[in-house]
Amino acid sequence: MRDETDILISGGGVAGLAAACAFGAAGYRVTCVEPQPPVTEAEAEGSDLRTTAFLHPSIPVLEAAGLWARLAPHAAALQIMRIVDAGGVEARPRVVKDFDAADLSDKPFGWNLPNWLLRREMLARMAELPNVRFLAGVATASVLTRASEVLVTLSDGSRHAAKLLIGADGRGSLVRQALGIEVKTLRYGQKALAFAVSHPVPHDNISTEIHRSGGPFTFVPLPDAGGQHRSAVVWMDHAAEIDRRLALPATEFAAEMQARSCDLLGELTQISRLTAWPIIAQIAARMAGERTALMAEAAHVMPPIGAQGLNMSLADLTALLELATPANLGDAAMLAAYHRKRHWDVEARVRGIDLLNRASQIGAQPLRDLRAATLNAMYSIAPLRRGLMRAGIGVR
Repeated sequence: MRDETDILISGGGVAGLAAACAFGAAGYRVTCVEPQPPVTEAEAEGSDLRTTAFLHPSIPVLEAAGLWARLAPHAAALQIMRIVDAGGVEARPRVVKDFDAADLSDKPFGWNLPNWLLRREMLARMAELPNVRFLAGVATASVLTRASEVLVTLSDGSRHAAKLLIGADGRGSLVRQALGIEVKTLRYGQKALAFAVSHPVPHDNISTEIHRSGGPFTFVPLPDAGGQHRSAVVWMDHAAEIDRRLALPATEFAAEMQARSCDLLGELTQISRLTAWPIIAQIAARMAGERTALMAEAAHVMPPIGAQGLNMSLADLTALLELATPANLGDAAMLAAYHRKRHWDVEARVRGIDLLNRASQIGAQPLRDLRAATLNAMYSIAPLRRGLMRAGIGVR
């Protein structure tokens, strides 16, 4: 016996869940499989305490999926992207430049939400769609493709036939491996720490990226709660430094965090546990194979700079939705068009973020001075500044 569906999505992270909701809302029969049952409470064991900023070009696909109405009440707007160079001899701001979304339109750059909450709301939306099934606790075990369909065997032994397989199963994607698609990986020797803080100075919907050496220290606005101003923090640095900080007593970690923040939001109070992960850049040689499309981290991974990661994943999803029809779903022409539509943009953005990340790691003082001068020069040319903002959010 085998189960038949239109689309099987391997991977139930935020990108996979968004794809299941979007294709389900479009009327397709969808099965989404995920080996790890999603954690949907902030304090629960294993919850994902990172946050995701949805840039405004990503909102239409979330609206069409029936997700944005659920997510918007929990989101904090990102009106200004502030770049702070603190790369002088002392750890203090010396160049501060604001990139204001008002220079482009009447919309913010985007909106920020916690990843655990995204999973909660996406699962709730999936439960409203009778043509969508979510199978938690099972993984893709093997993939067999042929011209007319793809056959997927799951870890519980069940067999599923689909017109289209979407690999959204992360940077170590089994789907990508099963199709023999090669991947190029860049390693930086960095890790990132993610956690949340409260602070006395309002963030005023400003996302602040502080550059010194090792990698950026970034505040991303969260909604106020309990009378407290709150922000998510992503702190990138050399892996040995992150490992050292993870082992520090709480008071010593707080002192290092405060110094690295340049006191921009006042005295910080850590309000969530620390999570850490290695920083890489990665790109698959192809975005598609027979009856299969790769999206999200199965296709591309990059350092968490400029809110690019999940927004690129939603650009993948938007392209798949635009190209798919009931008649051509998963056929060779559709998937070739998907690769052409997405791969050049993915390559360009991975290269761009790679350069930004390498610049953020600079430790030598003369090079840090050059970085500050470059930021100042780029900001001072208004057409260039607006062009960088448009490129960053993915609009022309």
